[in-house]
Amino acid sequence: MNEKVKKALNSILERFKSGDIPEAVAYSMYPVSDIPSAKWSLLNRTFMFLAGTADGRGYQQWRQAGRFVKKGSKAFYILVPFFKKTEDDNGEEAKMLYGFGAKPVFRLEDTDGDPLDYEQIELPELPLLERAEKWGVSVKAIPGNYRYYGCYSSNRRQISLATKDECVFFHELSHLAHHKIKGELKAGQDPIQEIVAELSAQALCRIVGKQPHDTLGNSHRYIERYAEKLKISPYSACLRVMSETEKVLSLILKTDENNSRN
Repeated sequence: MNEKVKKALNSILERFKSGDIPEAVAYSMYPVSDIPSAKWSLLNRTFMFLAGTADGRGYQQWRQAGRFVKKGSKAFYILVPFFKKTEDDNGEEAKMLYGFGAKPVFRLEDTDGDPLDYEQIELPELPLLERAEKWGVSVKAIPGNYRYYGCYSSNRRQISLATKDECVFFHELSHLAHHKIKGELKAGQDPIQEIVAELSAQALCRIVGKQPHDTLGNSHRYIERYAEKLKISPYSACLRVMSETEKVLSLILKTDENNSRN
């Protein structure tokens, strides 16, 4: 087996041992349709997340985007299939997979140059944005795929946003606060955790003076979807998490003075 291919696959196995593969797979679902990694396999997008980026491209692809790889930057590798022409049983030309190779690509963070469209997202200018930063968590724009608009990564200490919608930010901030309260969150989209975050987000919108009339229906459907997994109604689901939600909101809304003592 090609050594670079072997190394890439071994890195996945090592992450299985460390337990952060579910998060990597979740992040791999983010690419937007007009960036190269959107066409990558799930495995290659997982490699991209494990390399610490939401946008990886080849050297020439970065040049075409008006960006240049910084001197001394190290590539990470994705797997590319090798095909050879053959004939099928009817004598018609066909392609047969005969192996994989490793292609070097570079992270956005290792490039300089023209700004990208998704970097132009203006994050909400709210005091609560500072709360995340005081907890040592960065908030940054990422490419989205129009289905996923935000994510909180405890391992990377980062809230990633593909929208400037305050409610999405509050949802991820609530995950962060919930993590601080519990010490650890379950991997993946746990129904209870998601309902706590969405209920908290809607409450925060109102508390800071935002009236998210246009998102309330979306929130109800979001909670309803996870309530179905628990086999209860959305109302019962909200009642079930009310105590946890109160803890999350209390932590987020603590005064700076009290927060500094945590």
